[in-house]
Amino acid sequence: MEDVQEQQKSQPLGQEDEGEIVTESVGFAQSVAPQDGSCPPIVDSKVEVLHDKVTKQIIKEGQGQKPSKYSTCFVNYRAWTESTQHKFEDTWHEQQPLELIIGKEKKEMTGLAIGVSSMKSGEHALLHVGWELGYGKEGSFSFPNVPPMADIVYEVVLIGFDETREGKARSDMTVEERIGAADRRKMDGNALFKEEKWEEAMQQYEMAIAYMGDDFMFQLFGKYQDMALAVKNPCHLNMAACLIKLKRYEEAIGQCSLVLAEDENNVKALFRRGKSRAELGQTEAAREDFLKACKFAPEDKAIAKELRMMAEHDKALYEKQKEIYKGIFGPRPEPKLKSTNWLIIFWQWLLSLLHRLFRRERVKAD
Repeated sequence: MEDVQEQQKSQPLGQEDEGEIVTESVGFAQSVAPQDGSCPPIVDSKVEVLHDKVTKQIIKEGQGQKPSKYSTCFVNYRAWTESTQHKFEDTWHEQQPLELIIGKEKKEMTGLAIGVSSMKSGEHALLHVGWELGYGKEGSFSFPNVPPMADIVYEVVLIGFDETREGKARSDMTVEERIGAADRRKMDGNALFKEEKWEEAMQQYEMAIAYMGDDFMFQLFGKYQDMALAVKNPCHLNMAACLIKLKRYEEAIGQCSLVLAEDENNVKALFRRGKSRAELGQTEAAREDFLKACKFAPEDKAIAKELRMMAEHDKALYEKQKEIYKGIFGPRPEPKLKSTNWLIIFWQWLLSLLHRLFRRERVKAD
């Protein structure tokens, strides 16, 4: 299965895999962690009462439909106890979105599920949940650690959701079902990439990756591991392609590095990481990536072009530096001859003539 790519002989940019697969109803959003997560954000928007124990304030509007009962939702969130402002969960920090099936959530997630069911794909919101719909009268003394009767504040982003009748969790799916669901997300992402909807495409890839978390990948071996990696790695590479389009080069480097951790000689990962590093001015690191990629794909025109551009840039920089330092380290300039002042010479000659005439007259007088 090929991934979306910018320069490739076998497949045009953004082209999806062969074979049409009917996609499920799905929402998507950008799941980017807010900058400061030490305490709940201050929000000035209108307070919406969802339940007598749950209120919501929208930080950023979403789009599309809201999930219905038994939808499988993917969310990133942070949670604090309202009275002490103690943060006890952060999926952004753990880099593992929560899978939440509306109507089949854990008891302590009831308030969170009510909030999520009111959100649209991409919505970023602040929820206030009473202790009755959270960790209850007794709280939790394990992980997470929540004191008794603690009201909770959630900062939540709904990444996306799948509409399914049975509300089947990832853990209840067979290996083939999970890989198939991930592959459909990848194909949806490829279609959005072709439409130049970089943000939306990235979320499809992110949802695909969510189906194949570390806990799932560790259990695989042989052909199943190969099948999973054939979907997972292209999703990381396609996310890198989107991030390059959005000029988010540091994040693109991270996605490529995840692939290279599995396959250190992956040409596309080396190429896209090299492009990102070059854009950030990390010239030597970029050159190293391009040269390694060229070793495994010596006929690739895109890699040759990048190396040629780097060589031309180095040459231009050398010539510029040579010109700058030419005056500092060049040969000492020859001293210029002073120009002759004919007016002074004339007066000197006239004074000399008068002096001789005066002496001659004086001799005659004597």
